Amino acid sequence: METSELLKKVRKIEIKTRGLSNQIFSGEYHSAFKGRGMTFSEVREYQPGDDIRTIDWNVTARFNHPYVKVFEEEREMTVMLVVDVSASGEFGTQKQLKQDVITELCAVLSFSSLQNNDKIGVIFFSDKIEKFIPPKKGKTHVLRIIRDLIEFRPAQKKTDIRLALKYLSSVIKKRSIAFVISDFMDNDFRDALKIANKKHDLIALRIYDKREQELPDVGLIKLADAETGAIKWVNTSDKKVRTQFAVNAKKREDLLKDIFNKSGVDTATISTSESYIVPLTNLFKRR
Repeated sequence: METSELLKKVRKIEIKTRGLSNQIFSGEYHSAFKGRGMTFSEVREYQPGDDIRTIDWNVTARFNHPYVKVFEEEREMTVMLVVDVSASGEFGTQKQLKQDVITELCAVLSFSSLQNNDKIGVIFFSDKIEKFIPPKKGKTHVLRIIRDLIEFRPAQKKTDIRLALKYLSSVIKKRSIAFVISDFMDNDFRDALKIANKKHDLIALRIYDKREQELPDVGLIKLADAETGAIKWVNTSDKKVRTQFAVNAKKREDLLKDIFNKSGVDTATISTSESYIVPLTNLFKRR
């Protein structure tokens, strides 16, 4: 991509996503995540209205009277974007490709962190760690992230979420807010998700396209797996084929929900055909 074209794309995404971050997500981001970056300060006697989850049971047992832990907010957080750059991101039949939605989401979160004076870093992954951008502050750093999101071309095509989560925990020692942004078309990452969520505050942003859930009736079509290269002919005029496709997609979706719930990971599901504003805002409010 020519430098001038790249700069135009960076500027276009900056204008759109910075505006969204300023107008919509600013307060939501702060309340959703700032309160999670807490360090232990002291204990004091329980008072009516205190959250029972903050009770220090050891001290309570010692003095035979309820005591609660007092935390203070950390002034600075580290935000990590764990970004799936595998070949399945090149799919999209609606308004955008999945990778374009991912780029905009990363830009919005980057500008939100900039507003709140937080460090932000990125891990690009496929079935290997493609690139690591260490956490830093500042607009120049955020624009570099957006530029890399636009022009980066991965060396591999497949997906390994478990590898990405293990890498996150190995390179980021301090607890961070980590957004795992992917279509989650992978297997065997349940345990890695649980382990990483104990060290970091993980949020899963799942990107999907409508045609991954249901097939249109358009006759005989050739489907290609972007990650493996496997090709399959499918007769979409056969109602049984379309029904089975939808059933399999629903099973996959239910499995992912179960994985996220049992891992204690907050999640938002974002379609290529709809605005990400509502699911992202709802995620922030739920927190």
